[in-house]
Amino acid sequence: METIHKNSLNTELPKRLRAKQVATEFGIGLSTVWMYAQQNKLTPIKVSERVTVFDTEEVLTLFGGDK
Repeated sequence: METIHKNSLNTELPKRLRAKQVATEFGIGLSTVWMYAQQNKLTPIKVSERVTVFDTEEVLTLFGGDK
């Protein structure tokens, strides 16, 4: 799996993150991730009918890139 960033624990983040991963990595609630998607602050990427991911670059930009 291609990785592009390291978080505060110096572990690598994948190029795309599931909603739960975004919530965990950035200390926010899962419902907040979906609210940001609804407000067009994050762009959801449908991988399949039941799988949605978010671009790590976009997530880091939203949260100031401090991870």
